[in-house]
Amino acid sequence: MSAKLAHTRNIGIMAHIDAGKTTTTERILYYTGENYKIGEVHEGTATMDWMIQEQERGITITSAATTVYWNLKDEKYKINIIDTPGHVDFTVEVERSLRVLDGAVAIFCAVGGVEPQSETVWKQADKYRVPRISFVNKMDRAGADFFEVINQIKDKLGANPVPLQIPIGEEENFVGVVDLITNKAIVWDDDSLGANYTVTEVPEELKEVVNEYRTKLIEGIAEEDEKLFEKFMADHDSLTPEEMRAVIRKATIEHRITPVLCGASFKNKGVQPLLDAIVEYLPNPAEIDSVVGVNPRTEAEEARHANPQDPFSALVFKIATDPYVGRLAFVKVYSGSLEAGSYVLNTGTGKKERISRIMQMHANKQNPLEHIEAGDIAALIGFKELRTGDTICDEKHPIILESITFPEPVITIAVEPKTQDDVDKLEASLVKLAEEDPTFTVRIDEETGQTVISGMGELHLDIITDRLRREFKIEINKGNPQVAYKEAIVSTIEHREIYKKQHGGRGKFADIQFVMGPADEGFKGLQFINDIKGGNIPKEYVPAIEKGFRIAMQNGVLAGFSLESLKVRLVDGSFHTVDSDSLAFEICAKVGFREAARKSRSVLMEPMMRLEVNVPDEYVGEITSDLNKRRASVEGIEHKNRYQIVKAHVPLAEMFGYVTSLRTITSGRGTSSMEFSHYAELPAALTDDIIYKIKGYLVK
Repeated sequence: MSAKLAHTRNIGIMAHIDAGKTTTTERILYYTGENYKIGEVHEGTATMDWMIQEQERGITITSAATTVYWNLKDEKYKINIIDTPGHVDFTVEVERSLRVLDGAVAIFCAVGGVEPQSETVWKQADKYRVPRISFVNKMDRAGADFFEVINQIKDKLGANPVPLQIPIGEEENFVGVVDLITNKAIVWDDDSLGANYTVTEVPEELKEVVNEYRTKLIEGIAEEDEKLFEKFMADHDSLTPEEMRAVIRKATIEHRITPVLCGASFKNKGVQPLLDAIVEYLPNPAEIDSVVGVNPRTEAEEARHANPQDPFSALVFKIATDPYVGRLAFVKVYSGSLEAGSYVLNTGTGKKERISRIMQMHANKQNPLEHIEAGDIAALIGFKELRTGDTICDEKHPIILESITFPEPVITIAVEPKTQDDVDKLEASLVKLAEEDPTFTVRIDEETGQTVISGMGELHLDIITDRLRREFKIEINKGNPQVAYKEAIVSTIEHREIYKKQHGGRGKFADIQFVMGPADEGFKGLQFINDIKGGNIPKEYVPAIEKGFRIAMQNGVLAGFSLESLKVRLVDGSFHTVDSDSLAFEICAKVGFREAARKSRSVLMEPMMRLEVNVPDEYVGEITSDLNKRRASVEGIEHKNRYQIVKAHVPLAEMFGYVTSLRTITSGRGTSSMEFSHYAELPAALTDDIIYKIKGYLVK
């Protein structure tokens, strides 16, 4: 393994909104010497929140990438950092970042603890098997409780948190931490913006609790290794800090533990030990399992190792548009190396692409690079057709890496330009925005001719329309938000469809018999089963039939909404030696779907949201009463810090404008967070109303 790989860390900062991700990243930039002054989120000067909308709203919208260098024990380490958003509407940014990261720092608020979006990003990190360390931030805030957060990490996330530090003081008295590995106290100097700190002995009043947690830590480490256990049994204080760190690193990379540190980023305390921990406990690219893909020529599985000498392969995890350099493709290089000006193969399109320039990113600024190699994260310029999830690779050694899966949009609005001159400009701009964000979609409604955009929530679409105005200089009118319903077929039906067309010369003929109904539980998309026996339909026509059903699923028969899942079993059929072709069978499948769907029972499905409302005790009754009116099912109520947390599942259709209602009910003291949970059947009493609004008539 090269020294460069061993000294590289690709990490993400992830957390619930307002836990302090961007503030922590700004301190990292300052202490590593990348920035000469500290940017603040509340002042709109944070480096990583470079979009105007981020600065105005004080939230992170797009995941920003940067590279810093940190010295530890006279060794220089390169850390590629991606600061991800915490708001649920921008969960796609977290998803695509975690797909390409080698490690992550999960930040928790010492007061709020494990909040709903914390659980979501934790599950996303589990999905991609990303090793992580935890940082309990905001230890200076009233109500901060380090040990309660550790309990929540264990209970709510099912993780195995291992404290490596104990806080010295809490709330306004928080001054530093005790390092359990070295058994020393670290106290920060308030006058140097946290750059200077003193290493001293453990305060007398903390010795008992420090001894308790340090003993637990050493015992756990000793149990990991037979030689260390023997050494520990001979002398309980004989393990060296280096031996302890090596075991903690191994257990972290193997997903068996989550080291926990603490601090107060806004008060500049605890960030330097966090940087040390990133280097010491999170893996370098070579320590991650080799990535596995499929060779498109042989369809055999192949592995790619984090080795600059292997054939080049990289995954495009983000497309962005820069006003000066044009389109940027953010890539993670899994193997080999790439020179600026060279050609690569895009296995998604089968076409060659020339990469004219390579850039190392620092938020929205770029530094040119001559080449990149395994383990690097960078931005490419000059390509013609790259999309999020595409694999680019060496032409002679093609491979398709596993792409990234994204959640479907749940909310839609109609938009139109205020002036006729902007019609074409709006279409081009929306296509660009959809390229950048896979959870944002654009379509033209066939019946009304309106341009309909869909996204993950009201805030998501609000940001999109704001960007149209600011970046693309297009003023638009927009309709009221609408819920993105889906349709589902809930009964099984057998149907035969014969498609004939004769108009002089060669005609069209296709005949299929199929059983159509609900997909197996947990299956998304089209579950297509080919049960044709004896060659009644030639094999070459079967993919066209499957394609026909897949396209037909995009428009249900009730109100034109797409189907989330469908099971089709092809059981019989026939063909004509002259008149049959792939197109005839594709059309036959589309017509067959519509005819069968009309005879079967279809229902509308609505998006259900997971809601948490945080309110003072006296408002719980009013809140639950209001939620009942919104067709919510209350799952439970928890008590936390003089507040009650009401947990519920509620239809998205009932939640427009809820923040305003919540403020009114609680006199501005209540807060809520909401994220998509699942689709559920819409009550029959409401189905007719929805169809009437969409189609303009009641279904009898």
